[in-house]
Amino acid sequence: MKNICVLVSGGGTNLQALIDAQDRGEIKGGRISCVISSNPEAYALERAKKAGIAGVVIPRKEYQSSKAYSEAILAELDRQKADLVVLAGFMTILDECVTKAYDYKIINVHPALIPSFCGEGFYGLKVHEKALEYGVKVSGATIHFVNEKADAGAIILQGTVDVANDDTPQTLQRKIMENVEWKLLPKAVSLFCENRISIKDGKAYVDL
Repeated sequence: MKNICVLVSGGGTNLQALIDAQDRGEIKGGRISCVISSNPEAYALERAKKAGIAGVVIPRKEYQSSKAYSEAILAELDRQKADLVVLAGFMTILDECVTKAYDYKIINVHPALIPSFCGEGFYGLKVHEKALEYGVKVSGATIHFVNEKADAGAIILQGTVDVANDDTPQTLQRKIMENVEWKLLPKAVSLFCENRISIKDGKAYVDL
């Protein structure tokens, strides 16, 4: 049984999707063993507590540099014996000391179809604002491995939604979360825990 550590910073809706999927028996071969938050006030910690999952707070503001903070995260992941790290609304870019130590073991969800509307500065509503500004007809979310570059790791799963003429950044965000993120993130986690993702030439191949 693989240990899954989920990193959070805010409300934890994607964490809740993982907890619900776990409760339904949809995550095979792994369990959420710990939730680590960069923010002591994050509601995600309350979600973890209600589900009986251990919560750890490592406040970002207590560390002067990204590297020092990443080293603290790395030490905790090692202490937790993490087999898989899931970034679920985690608002800090991790230094390569973490991404190299957990190569192809860190999964993130990005609310667009990579390589569109991704990279540094593209997070939260900003992604949906740009997508609507561009006039896209479909959007979605990407589940991908994390490497040292923002949103540049191997793609595991992608899903789409149609963009309506009257969509706002808020309605598009909600549509993508409900129809793509909350479904594909638990699926990707289960695929990883079942050893059904292989890497070849830097690309992820999924045994569905």
